[in-house]
Amino acid sequence: MPEQNRTGSPVLRRKGQFVGGEAVQRQGPAPVTGSGVPPQPSAADGEAEARGAGERTAGAPAAPAGEPAERTAGERSAAPRGRFAAFLRSPDALNLLPLLVAGALWLWALPGIDFRSMDEFGLLDRFPLAFYAALVVLTCGFVITLRRAGTAPLWPATYCAAMLVALKAPPAILYDTVRYAWASKHDAIISRLLDQGTVHPGTELSGGMSAYDQWPGFFSLDAALVRAFGVDAAASFINWAPVALGLLTVPVLILVYRTFSDDWRLVWTGVWIFQLANWVGQDYLSPQGFSYLLYLTVFAVVVRHFVLPGSAGALRDRATLDPAAAAVPPPTTTRQRAVAVLFLVPIIATINASHQLTPIMLCASLFALCLTRRYRNLGLLAVTGLIMLAWNLTMGRELFLETLGTLREKAGDLLGNSRPGFAGDPTGPGPELVGSANILMVLALGGLAAAAVLLRRRLVRSALPLLLTAAAPLPMFAVNDYGGEMIFRVYLFGLPGAAFFAAAALVPAAGAASRAATLARRTATVALPLTLVAMLAGFLPSYYGKEGMHYAPPGETALTRRAFDRAPEGALILAATGAFADSYYRYDRYERWFFTEQEVDENLRMLKDPAGYLAGGIPAGRPAYVILTPTQGEAVIGEGYLPAGGFDRLGAALRASPLFAVVEESRYGLVLRYRPTTTG
Repeated sequence: MPEQNRTGSPVLRRKGQFVGGEAVQRQGPAPVTGSGVPPQPSAADGEAEARGAGERTAGAPAAPAGEPAERTAGERSAAPRGRFAAFLRSPDALNLLPLLVAGALWLWALPGIDFRSMDEFGLLDRFPLAFYAALVVLTCGFVITLRRAGTAPLWPATYCAAMLVALKAPPAILYDTVRYAWASKHDAIISRLLDQGTVHPGTELSGGMSAYDQWPGFFSLDAALVRAFGVDAAASFINWAPVALGLLTVPVLILVYRTFSDDWRLVWTGVWIFQLANWVGQDYLSPQGFSYLLYLTVFAVVVRHFVLPGSAGALRDRATLDPAAAAVPPPTTTRQRAVAVLFLVPIIATINASHQLTPIMLCASLFALCLTRRYRNLGLLAVTGLIMLAWNLTMGRELFLETLGTLREKAGDLLGNSRPGFAGDPTGPGPELVGSANILMVLALGGLAAAAVLLRRRLVRSALPLLLTAAAPLPMFAVNDYGGEMIFRVYLFGLPGAAFFAAAALVPAAGAASRAATLARRTATVALPLTLVAMLAGFLPSYYGKEGMHYAPPGETALTRRAFDRAPEGALILAATGAFADSYYRYDRYERWFFTEQEVDENLRMLKDPAGYLAGGIPAGRPAYVILTPTQGEAVIGEGYLPAGGFDRLGAALRASPLFAVVEESRYGLVLRYRPTTTG
């Protein structure tokens, strides 16, 4: 029979019920809504339970000696099972399950990637189905986490990091040589810097290599890392650069996107789209990849800490803004902005010491920000321009003046400067697929961003600085072609803003109750996952479709190094293209001639008599060697330098010519020595 108090009311000692006719106030923490974590009892709860238990058992017959101990042990063993069952019923379990499935599929697929037998499709037909399934599962899991992106941001962050690793870590894990010819080139620059301990900005080197001594900031940092890690060369960690730079970029992007949106779903979707749309291949160990990260850092600091007083106006009125828009950051005083400029000067100086183009893009973005009332910081723009000019007129003077000399023929040529490369169209189904994927990715990203600009005008109003900086690189098409790379660099620097607005097109504003808003949310439920999967399908051929020209087996790199070591210092080294591993090995000791890196018409003329054409370009009395490797064969076809079968014809003609003697030949390549004495 229940215990009674003096008034005759029942006394119940359980928490949350009545004691003496009044509710017992809970002493422990209240459950967190949506957290999936059950509330834990406090010390006061435990004491109350103990007192209640004592009162319930007072005057009652004692239980058998062994019974309480057995009941306590059973409760202890059931507690973990209960917590596990509660976790399975929580939203966190739904977030974790796709991550575990994708991780298992990815790890299972990794050993099955047959990268040593790549053909014209690169890694696309070498990835097992489990690898593709892992990426799709990750995409679906990411979409699921967006439902609680505001209260549980750790899950979208985890999926973004997991997708980045899943996409870009396989070469770093599997490859036994440096991936990408330009990465091996930078490894050679770092090795020379370590060997000589200084740079020589006034020394003229073949192949434009003097520029790397005139902008040595990035390579000096890498040389310091090699010393700090105690490794022999940068090749020890060089393949991990895409993963490292990608992970470092994510928090900077979040700072930028959170400046313009309070909707975590939009922010994380923008980060996800940025990763999938960043297929241009500038995330390897390079001055561009490093300076791009610093560029984004400067941009993030400016948009968050350089708001002018009294410039926000109606943008602080939430009623006039998009529901996803963030409030304008608090304004800063002149003194605060001056201190921020002092903080940014070393970063801006490092950008100028590392790369030629990024400082120009930074000035263009700062100028675009000055077009808004919020960020009209002419002083910062002037400081940035002066730092750039000071470097170009001192360390980079020779290349700077040479570039100015090319403006007469390049300036205003919009079509020519926006042309990718300077060769013809890629030949073969693999390279053609890559070209089509690139175009479709650009159109998809641009179309989504344009849709957001048209449909979410109130968001455009608050995020106008981001839109202007996305368009800021476009005038560069009127200046220079940057060696056929300008179109890719313009895309790269416009990508952060484009990805944000593309995400805005796929993530409608929450909270609106109109019929149009409801329809938009229902449409996004289907459109978002389908679009992300489609962008994933576009990223893979764009990034890995030409992988056959990015991987060289150890035997090929060894053959290349033997050829260089065999040649006397000052010799002329000929190769079809510089896009092969170790093409710049010991680059300060040899001259180089990559003879197909020219207009296609000239290459067709060369193929009519390869031996005579090359012999005509070799200076009299200069020792010369020709190196032809399978990687070069992939590159000249993939880049459109030679028609299909042209590389094989080239090798056969040189092998049969009396002007060239075979020095070494194997499945890893062909090395020939020029012998002019046999002419006639």
